[in-house]
Amino acid sequence: MGELLKDLGTWLTSQEQWSGSDGIANRLGEHLEYSLIATAVAAVIALPIGLLIGHTGRGAFLAINLASFGRALPTVGLIVLVFLASGLSMTPVYVSLVALAVPSVVTNTYAGMRAVDPDTRDAARGQGMRAHQVLLRVEIPLALPLIMTGLRLALIQVVATATIAAYVSFGGLGRYVFDGLAQRDLVQVLGGAVLVAAVALVLDLLLAALQRALFRNRPAPIA
Repeated sequence: MGELLKDLGTWLTSQEQWSGSDGIANRLGEHLEYSLIATAVAAVIALPIGLLIGHTGRGAFLAINLASFGRALPTVGLIVLVFLASGLSMTPVYVSLVALAVPSVVTNTYAGMRAVDPDTRDAARGQGMRAHQVLLRVEIPLALPLIMTGLRLALIQVVATATIAAYVSFGGLGRYVFDGLAQRDLVQVLGGAVLVAAVALVLDLLLAALQRALFRNRPAPIA
């Protein structure tokens, strides 16, 4: 084990391992690109759905169950299915990662909206606010912590799962895992796994710090 850890340390810190198209820097950039694009697309899809069903209370059962169905889909199986349908492109990877991220965003956004005190909504309406004003000035500000948590969970899930891009011959940190397995190179496999875990951990800490900063001195919403 000691020798393995020593080899892993050498692999991670070697200058040549960080350069070139197969280097860690390039693979890290690819991994972040896949993860951030997929999470952004998922947010564009899921946030309006979560806000709508949370605000109106309509369609919650269908939306939440569809989101849960998306979470239950086998990611690798979905990649293969879309890959066969679309050909050699990044589409299967993005479709799978978006499908993975949507449930967390929808469910947390819905939960945040439904957690808003009905008396607060009534007070806002009593002040003459229209429905869209209640949504924008009362419900969303109060729901933001849970919405941010959903986005945070979605991004971390996507980062951890983006290794599957290598399954269909694309890049990212998963390249080290799949190539290492094919070559029976345990150091490379461990190196890829450590890098993915490190990226997920760093992003989680950054988003947690951002969330704390955003809501530390947040003014109370209109009530």
